[in-house]
Amino acid sequence: MQDNNKKGEELISDVTSETKVKDQIIVEIYSTPTCHYCHLAKDWMTEKGVKYIDHDVAADPLRGREMVEMTGQRGVPVIKIGNDVIIGFNQAKMEELLNVK
Repeated sequence: MQDNNKKGEELISDVTSETKVKDQIIVEIYSTPTCHYCHLAKDWMTEKGVKYIDHDVAADPLRGREMVEMTGQRGVPVIKIGNDVIIGFNQAKMEELLNVK
């Protein structure tokens, strides 16, 4: 099984534009280690071959504040696909935005 989970600091250096990494849409997930739906979302993305940046908001208060400023709430997961933000694990919306089934 390929590990698609990269910490934000590791991937940011590869950013070529605001919304793309090597011609792919940037996918970020704001999560916590104990969140069941966060694990489901990350497992789904790994299964589909979607690379993502995982921000653990329990360990990184700065990312937690960033998530609250972006969404107005503290619930996880928050999944950012390009400029679109999804609160919760919404597989149908993720399939649509990522063009995968």
